[in-house]
Amino acid sequence: MVEANIMSNQTASRFQEIDYSNLGFGKYFSDHVFEADNIDNVWSSGVLKQYSPMSIEPGMSTLHYGQTIFEGLKAYRDLKNGGVNIFRPEMNSRRLNRSAKRLCMPQYLEENFLDAIKQLVIRDKRFIPNERGQSLYIRPLLFGDGNFLGVHPSDSYKLLIMTSPVASYYEEGLKPLKILVSHEYARTVRGGLGAAKTAANYAASLYAAKKAKQEGYSQVLWLDGVSMEYIDEVGAMNIVFVIDNKIITPALDSGTILAGVTRDTVIQLSKDFGYEVEERRIKVSEVFDSHKKGTLQEVFGTGTAAIISPVGQLTYNDKDIVINNMEIGPVAQKFYDTILGLVHGEIEDKNNWNLHLDI
Repeated sequence: MVEANIMSNQTASRFQEIDYSNLGFGKYFSDHVFEADNIDNVWSSGVLKQYSPMSIEPGMSTLHYGQTIFEGLKAYRDLKNGGVNIFRPEMNSRRLNRSAKRLCMPQYLEENFLDAIKQLVIRDKRFIPNERGQSLYIRPLLFGDGNFLGVHPSDSYKLLIMTSPVASYYEEGLKPLKILVSHEYARTVRGGLGAAKTAANYAASLYAAKKAKQEGYSQVLWLDGVSMEYIDEVGAMNIVFVIDNKIITPALDSGTILAGVTRDTVIQLSKDFGYEVEERRIKVSEVFDSHKKGTLQEVFGTGTAAIISPVGQLTYNDKDIVINNMEIGPVAQKFYDTILGLVHGEIEDKNNWNLHLDI
């Protein structure tokens, strides 16, 4: 168990600075962070401390070589039973450790990870929004903080966990998004870092995403980096297609796609709802052909930040297709309503996905 000491310099709380009527995503931060250090492969017990600027060395290895990974999960008000629900945090712990292994970083025990998050959420519980659909976003961050210029893994690491009260990730909310399919740029390739939640993947996506937004699109849908034919994922979420009443999503076996927690949730719920599910490689041409045939019923993204994001338009090689008349479809709506009901305690949690705190 983590025995986190509480360090505070009695700095004035950030709580009064937050406009809960206009939260946005990631604009505000709560008062405290959890911090633990790893030196010579031994983790410290960790502390809760005031959120404040950090002092770093100019030679800190991560600034030069990008040895950094992160996670994202949420805590919600339980609107039926009281208290707070943290949704599927054990999956984030396991994914953090998979990412750590890929980037030659030390593992962090799942028990300690969960305990640290619980302590932090309890400490800053008043920052959790009360509105349905809003949440306290939790961002664990692990990076090498060794001070050197040689190209090799760091000899010391820091784990930080911070929180941020948030609304929807996209300003559009559940309004369907316009997505540009990138045929010019690649986010990752087989054998690369695509399955790790590391800063490098997001850095690789920024230029194409910026160009897409300048053209009026919300996000980029990435194709595989070799043939540029098979669909991987969207910049901030996994992607799901409803074709001929089947739930189809790209398989994870390529190693280029992040194993999303919401993706896994949708797949399990799909089976509970009686949908046929296919996890397989899917060409962008198949999606456009199914639209032409009239069998492409819905497209939507899945991710912690937005939960479900319906897609109303896909553009590929200057060709546009409009999905479900630019309206959210019944399947996407059902998943959104179900997951939102689960995290807020309004629907019975038969899978024990919520870590519930009576606070």
